[in-house]
Amino acid sequence: MTTISRILGLVRDVVIAYFFGAKFGTDAFFVAFKIPNLFRRMFAEGAFNQAFVPVVSEYKEQREQLEVVRLVGATLGALGTVLLAITFIGVLAAPVVITIFAPGFAESPDKIALAADMLRWTFPYLLFISLTALFGGVLNTYGRFAIPAVTPALLNVAIITVVVFVAPNLDRPIMGLAIGVFIGGVVQLGLQIVAAARLGLVGSIRIGFSDPGVKKIMRLMAPAMFGASVSQINLLLDTLIASLLTVGSISWLYYSDRLVEFPLGVFGIALATVILPNLSRQFTRGDSEMFSQTLDWALRLVLMIALPAAVALAVLATPLLATIFLYGEFGLRDLAMASESLMAYSFGLIAFILIKILAPAYFSRQDTKTPVKIGIVAMLVNLTLNLLLMGPMGHTGLALATSIAAFVNAGLLFLGLKRRQVYHSTTNWLALFIKVLVACFAMSVVLILINDYFGEWYGDAIHTRVGIMGVLVTSGMLVYFAGLLVLGIRRADVVPPQTPV
Repeated sequence: MTTISRILGLVRDVVIAYFFGAKFGTDAFFVAFKIPNLFRRMFAEGAFNQAFVPVVSEYKEQREQLEVVRLVGATLGALGTVLLAITFIGVLAAPVVITIFAPGFAESPDKIALAADMLRWTFPYLLFISLTALFGGVLNTYGRFAIPAVTPALLNVAIITVVVFVAPNLDRPIMGLAIGVFIGGVVQLGLQIVAAARLGLVGSIRIGFSDPGVKKIMRLMAPAMFGASVSQINLLLDTLIASLLTVGSISWLYYSDRLVEFPLGVFGIALATVILPNLSRQFTRGDSEMFSQTLDWALRLVLMIALPAAVALAVLATPLLATIFLYGEFGLRDLAMASESLMAYSFGLIAFILIKILAPAYFSRQDTKTPVKIGIVAMLVNLTLNLLLMGPMGHTGLALATSIAAFVNAGLLFLGLKRRQVYHSTTNWLALFIKVLVACFAMSVVLILINDYFGEWYGDAIHTRVGIMGVLVTSGMLVYFAGLLVLGIRRADVVPPQTPV
């Protein structure tokens, strides 16, 4: 389901690139959309989800369903009240918010005005998607992963529909992107409410700040709000600094980040979504051995999937971007610039995914303070490297800084689990790493040879580009997985210690 959503996300980005390219208007939209997305990661997929799921899991294991329903109603009322206030302020103060998050726009009043108008449409998305995350967390806790995973596809469908059919009739067609975000948020929330209601988990809504469960969620959520969102804050710093660079820098970073987000979403976020309720349940039951084994299994999968994905993204950076985006308003210069930042982001892919796996190991134990401390260190590293690299490397330096900071974050999270003896390995990591590395090398050699064989095919017709890219991707996958089999990787190495429920 996550794969379906991510494919539609790529289609959405192709549509944006085709109709609007990497120009003044797209820079404004990506800033206007990134602001509520940052808060979404903090309130929804970040702090709230990491604090809410362990508490709901505890209620599910130890109490009656009626108490779970009461907790959901009380949390919905409390969270909705806070988000309504934040949304109101964000819409009212849109020009000020844009100036804060993109100071480089201050030189262009037209850019500020356009971005502010867009933000008034996109900021309410924070309210809709955060409440969507609440119901998604409930569904995941009850083992219903499909609906929450496919829900983001509705946002992509909404944006594509509005851009293709509505935007051409608007005075400012670029505004269609922001309107599509608003509509997508409403539809996503509606689907989640219906799914939760079918399980009998939707009851009366009350503003339950005094509810013991809500208090516990808020106590866990406060530090997690920062800790779970460090990677997003780092990306926002990239955007803030990129607004000071040449026009198009924000869009180049966005398009390259979207290709990194594909494996991150299809694999990293999907795995994290499944692992958090499992780890929470194992911690609640006091099953420390199974907790460690589940984490060990997830880390094995990260190495075996994320490393070849990162290598493939780096090797095929230009061909991939050309196949997906080199149409309409997206030109050759945009292709060259986005390829540079994609290679820099691909370097950090394995770290981005590791954070998605290691952070839940803390949150499931209701430890939200440690990731915050680690997150502060990572953010300072990112900011320092941004300032050092933006001069000589431009927007590519910002992407590289984010990748390096992600490795610092992931490394400190891992060391913390080892020091606390929460995680102990049952895997021969050196042997596994060598096998994966050899298979990745074989894959990269084949990709380079095939790509060179076809020559300069980026300017060919769309069906030719897609066909050649299909050959590259299929060949790379076959060589990689065949390499793993030859080197002795078997099904037992990837089977989870228990079936996720």
